[in-house]
Amino acid sequence: MSARVDLELLARRENEQTEWKERVADVNDVAQTLSAFANDLQNLGGGYVVCGAKEDRDEHGFPRLVRVGLSASELKEVEGRVLALCRERVTPSIAPLVEELPTSDPSRRVLVFIQPATASAHTFRRQDHGAKHFVRVSRSTIEARNGVLKDLLVRKGALEPWDRRPCLSATEADIDLLAMRDAFQRMGVFSPERGVEPYISAEEQLSPFVPPLFAREPLTGVLRPRNFTLLLFGRNTQRHIPGAVSLFALYPGSDRSTPHAERHELSGTLLEQAKRLQELLDVQSYTAFDKTDHASPNALKYPKRALYEAMGNALAHRDYELVDPLRITVFVDRIEVVSPGSLPLGVKLELLRGGTATPRWRNQSLGWFFTRLQLGQAEGQGIATILRTMKEEGNPPPVFDADEARVSCVLPAHPRHALLGELREAERSVALGRFQDAAERVTRILAADPLHARAVGLFAEVQQALKEPEPVVKWAAEHEARLMALPFDVLLQLAEAIETGTRSTERLRISRQILATASRGRLEERELRRLAVAMSRAKDDDGVLALVERYVAEHPGTEPTPVVRQLRGDALIGLAKECRATATRPGVSKQTRARAWRDFHRYLADAEAQLRGALQAATDPHLKQLVDKNLEYLEKLKAENQPPHLGQG
Repeated sequence: MSARVDLELLARRENEQTEWKERVADVNDVAQTLSAFANDLQNLGGGYVVCGAKEDRDEHGFPRLVRVGLSASELKEVEGRVLALCRERVTPSIAPLVEELPTSDPSRRVLVFIQPATASAHTFRRQDHGAKHFVRVSRSTIEARNGVLKDLLVRKGALEPWDRRPCLSATEADIDLLAMRDAFQRMGVFSPERGVEPYISAEEQLSPFVPPLFAREPLTGVLRPRNFTLLLFGRNTQRHIPGAVSLFALYPGSDRSTPHAERHELSGTLLEQAKRLQELLDVQSYTAFDKTDHASPNALKYPKRALYEAMGNALAHRDYELVDPLRITVFVDRIEVVSPGSLPLGVKLELLRGGTATPRWRNQSLGWFFTRLQLGQAEGQGIATILRTMKEEGNPPPVFDADEARVSCVLPAHPRHALLGELREAERSVALGRFQDAAERVTRILAADPLHARAVGLFAEVQQALKEPEPVVKWAAEHEARLMALPFDVLLQLAEAIETGTRSTERLRISRQILATASRGRLEERELRRLAVAMSRAKDDDGVLALVERYVAEHPGTEPTPVVRQLRGDALIGLAKECRATATRPGVSKQTRARAWRDFHRYLADAEAQLRGALQAATDPHLKQLVDKNLEYLEKLKAENQPPHLGQG
């Protein structure tokens, strides 16, 4: 079956499933890497070899994909030789899937080989060497020797991974087809014309990296659901997999010695358990209760994303051959998530604690479904997400531990409940219009936690309402080197507050620096528009054009949208006005004045082309109205600024 390949998504992710080859100097390297993906030592499901593209960095240091492409003759030759090597020199032979993807040049295409993991240990033989086993370690293809070779052969010689094995006590009658349909709809793969019936087979696959949901017994021909299918869609999952249960307990103190506790025993499918656990964790994510504070009884205690990731990791990667339940325990000062089973082979605890461990899925098929159902991050990003979101909210770092029987993740509660209560009071004062009171409160918060994102945003909002930008300028100057820690929306709030009232050179500099920080990373069109408008207010039209061009470069193969054309046009009008100011400034030389007038009309001509293109393609009435006004203003500029004959000065 043909798989859809999103090169932009592959390029954005730091993962070990992709090998980039701008030029294919040696097809043996391609076949060797494909054999390593088939061996799949790290249990990632396989990988991609992309020929005719490379990873690069933009001017800001962020990943950028360059599609060089191969000519038709090169593509045909590479494809034919690689497939021949995979048949003749890989043992057992492999047959990777092949896709051709377009580039901006219609005469060149990107060639992608897709190699799922297999159940065999493959060797590859170069013409002048003997047969050798190759594996992927980090982002390199290496020969498997000594202990690595032993691990590969042991894993390949054993049974299939547990989640892929057929459940011999269950049949297709034990699967809830409605639950399967609902999950497929959430994943965006459900077709009303086909339904789910084609997947009740031992042949149909959702992905090259996930086996069919069922397996057929060789002798009897009975169709058996695989273990991951039963975990996700079983009618009575615990009848067949007794350990697939979760316990959620809540203690009012800091240990289990308190006489009273709240306890929930959760069974059913993993999807049902995940939904119920999310509901229970939402309470902890949003509010910590203090009944003695009648004005503001609630304060943020845990970032929801961190709780979801810890829960999703535990459900997807625990050892279901053990009958112990997954345990999530809430104390007054922390949440403990304990998952049965040791760390997967090859994962080191010290690297796990730092969020840099090589991604290894104990239950790769479950992990694939959890990623597509947005119950977890892909390719080992879950731990990094927990670390990042806890840090962003000001929580102490999580504590990871592991032994032969379990893996635990402890998420400490936010230590500054008093400050969070103060923040709620400040937000309440803003809602009531008491901005001076809010300013005093939020200043106290920032003194204790200078980069708390909510507090910084509220600080900017309050000072803007008071029309006092200088405190914001001073704060931003003091923390200029650390602004990258703040989210996009907060950075825009800071810039807008600084631009309030009379401008100065220093305020413009700080504002532009904040906006440059906000522009880093990949932007959505809505964010692009907000940022471009803010940069235009800061008199940085050159920056707007550079930002727009970078956005276009990040979306190769697509026509600039009406919004992009409109932003270009507005920026060009801004540059034309700067040229007019130069041309009409007293004391300017004749040569400079002539050049300024030429640039003025050139910028206006380019702006008119962009705006008329935007008007022609726009469907949004508001955008059309905005472009119409800009065109009217452009015509007015042209009419009011007819320069003298350039030869006359």
